[in-house]
Amino acid sequence: MTAAASDAPDPLEAAAQAARSLQGLSTELTARVPQLLEAMRSVGTGLELHSTLDRICETAAELADARYAAIGVVDEEGEGLSDFVTFGVDEDLARRIGRRPDGRAGLLGALIREPETIRLADLSTDPRSAGFPAGHPPMASFLGVPIRVQGEIFGNLYLAEKRGGGEFNDNDAHMVRVLATEAGIAIGNARLYEAARQRERWIDGSVAVTTALLSGGDADDALTVVAEQARRLADADAGIVLLPAEDGGLEIVAVSSPRPTKSLGVVIPPESAVVRRLLDGEAVFVADASKDPRMSSRLTSPYGPSMMLPLQSGGRVLGALVTPRARGARPFTEAERTLATQFASQAALALMMAEAQRDRERLAVYEDRDRIARDLHDLVIQRLFATGMMLESAQRRSIVPAVRDGVGKAVDELDVTIQEIRTAIFALQQGPAEAPSGLRTRVLREINMAAVPLGFKPAHRFVGAIDSTVGDLTGKNLIAALREALSNAFRHAEASRIEVVVDAGVTLPDGSAGVRLSVADDGIGIPAGGRRSGLRNLARRAESLGGASWCGPGVGDGGGGTTVVWEAPLQGGGARSAEASLPTAPSGGAP
Repeated sequence: MTAAASDAPDPLEAAAQAARSLQGLSTELTARVPQLLEAMRSVGTGLELHSTLDRICETAAELADARYAAIGVVDEEGEGLSDFVTFGVDEDLARRIGRRPDGRAGLLGALIREPETIRLADLSTDPRSAGFPAGHPPMASFLGVPIRVQGEIFGNLYLAEKRGGGEFNDNDAHMVRVLATEAGIAIGNARLYEAARQRERWIDGSVAVTTALLSGGDADDALTVVAEQARRLADADAGIVLLPAEDGGLEIVAVSSPRPTKSLGVVIPPESAVVRRLLDGEAVFVADASKDPRMSSRLTSPYGPSMMLPLQSGGRVLGALVTPRARGARPFTEAERTLATQFASQAALALMMAEAQRDRERLAVYEDRDRIARDLHDLVIQRLFATGMMLESAQRRSIVPAVRDGVGKAVDELDVTIQEIRTAIFALQQGPAEAPSGLRTRVLREINMAAVPLGFKPAHRFVGAIDSTVGDLTGKNLIAALREALSNAFRHAEASRIEVVVDAGVTLPDGSAGVRLSVADDGIGIPAGGRRSGLRNLARRAESLGGASWCGPGVGDGGGGTTVVWEAPLQGGGARSAEASLPTAPSGGAP
């Protein structure tokens, strides 16, 4: 027998208990037994938890002839209500009533603190009553019965307003208590079923994340899959992935949200108490992120209950996963916290495996680059140098001025070619840790690195004081955008000519100073129905800084090919609307 099956209530024992409770009934109550049995049968059908609660409310109201019915689900702390399911209250009435009760006061709170049957002729006269909010319909008669699941209080069943204006009698209370026993069995089964389905969903989500991370595709796309899966599985308002920043703290690298966000690229400083705990490998659970003093008010103001989980594996913290719900949403249950923690551990393991896979690929690339550099130095340059010397010798022996001039130009071109090859060799032999800090040099390094797979060196031009005016955050994202655009041109555009322009003297649509990166090619353009993940990455990076990205015609004949344009404020972090700043441009460019 499985653990879930052993935890399930024994239907025979419950039926026996219900039968004992029906012994010695009055004639009136005995006549209502068929109705009770039908109600019990109705309650026991179906396994979806919320549908079961709806069905219990409706059945209880019919059994006791009540106008209104509700079930308040007690929260895990046993101090209030985590859910409130109603019958007899339509959407318009619910809207007029407003916020649902939290069960911390009034008769609902009394039933939580003392789970015993309460029957009142007029609830407004009871000293425990806290009154009704504006828009609430009048209610007089009241019957409250606790619902127990496997011996523990699950919640309370409330009935109000006996039809005909009377009050609930002993027979009603007895019938509803029997129904509550059957409801406890049905709820127990539904909870077990829901827990099994929930575990299955989280397992499927973990598989999807592992597949995305190990597929060898774009790293940003894989992290976005982690954020999307976490948001979906946790029923959250957003899914956010953070990775360690270069200068400490955590940087937001992927966001899944139904609304536009400008948080991508934001770095949470290491001084944050939450960041310190996450980097120490501790999970942080917050009841209301909009009010918690440890949280950043600008980023967390729209959110309520939040889970912040370290992405750690083998004692190493790789980042963090955040799943916040909207303000006023239900808190995360203990089961949801456990499942989310397991999901984060699985995602961290997949991240480590993906990182190891990328390290192996990088090592293979570096070994290949070393081989290419050696070949260029030992073979190509030596042959070019020898050819140059032969041409110089021929130039000295020639008596025709036109020939001497032509040979001289050829020798000069060979010298320039040798210098360019030596620059390419230097770029090939340079490791990532040796990269200079200047933006201009970093741009040149990316261009030189791209020249190897392209088979030619892209042309480049700088406008303005690139190194002194462009901020670190904007510069970092510009380099990432350049790498993405050059990669797309190599993989998809089939280009034979690429021109890179970095202009630090542009004025953005909102009047602020900005920097613009243009990568133009003469390739085939964006094919119809092609993937757009690269362009989406560029747009997300630009929008997170208050900038924009778009595509236009290329530099081929008749505008063939694609020009990818990426622009942002010089210092980044602008708050202008990306939609308002996007110019109208024809579609095109590398996917």
